[in-house]
Amino acid sequence: MVYEKNAFSTPFLRGYKLLKIPIVDAHGNPAWPELFPLEKIDQMREIVGARHFSAQMMLEFVPTERARLDPGGIHFYDEEFEPRNARIGNSVITGCVLYWDPSTGRRGRDGSACVLLYRDDRSRQIFIHDILYLTVADDDQYPLSRQCDMVLDFMRNCGLSRITIETNGIGGGLPEIMRNCAMQRGANIYVQRVQNSRAKSDRILDAIEPVLSTGRLHAHTRVTRTPLMSEMIGWSPMGRGGVHDDGLDAVAGAISQTPIPVRPTGGAITPICANTNFKI
Repeated sequence: MVYEKNAFSTPFLRGYKLLKIPIVDAHGNPAWPELFPLEKIDQMREIVGARHFSAQMMLEFVPTERARLDPGGIHFYDEEFEPRNARIGNSVITGCVLYWDPSTGRRGRDGSACVLLYRDDRSRQIFIHDILYLTVADDDQYPLSRQCDMVLDFMRNCGLSRITIETNGIGGGLPEIMRNCAMQRGANIYVQRVQNSRAKSDRILDAIEPVLSTGRLHAHTRVTRTPLMSEMIGWSPMGRGGVHDDGLDAVAGAISQTPIPVRPTGGAITPICANTNFKI
């Protein structure tokens, strides 16, 4: 190609040679073992996910439109969070996030979803512990207040007093409504605002795909009884008509937030037997 508007007399980069050195060769040997040993390479792969690792480290680009979210990569569990030792099963929980991506909650509109997410940052595991899809009657005069009451019940059942609310669009005035509803109940809560400017598909893919493709995403079995699994099966970064992704967007928002630190509340209660075999 000749650049006619410039002073080039020959095509740009004519005769250039392309040098590609992936971080690992075809035999599994690192290209720069003194800087990037296999242990560090495996750690990078776990952090960024298979798609980004292939594009950035192996120089093999994977088109975005080919990306999918396979629910078969989720590890399901039945254990509840134990606050006394801050564990879910054998995993030590270091943080949690309660994230609400709001909408009107009416039929035929974007869904409203609130997700509780726990993290084990030592092993970089993420646990979708519960998700609440909020719906209200079409003739409800105060749909946001009604949803706030539902979320406050959810927070009480989870034992949490802090929530992050996405304030794009309809969520702009929701923190104040939430505080008023909590005040009427005599509940003390902390509401954190967050706004998202990136495209929804990019947020979902960049947050969920790395932990899902590396086997670090867990979910409680009750999550299978929600629309989240069908959202994952039908989701595409290119968008599909009629396919909802509201729960996925809430999960992505929760993953992207800085978690609240979680610490054990105390050791397990053990019975103590007093020695009564004595004389006064």
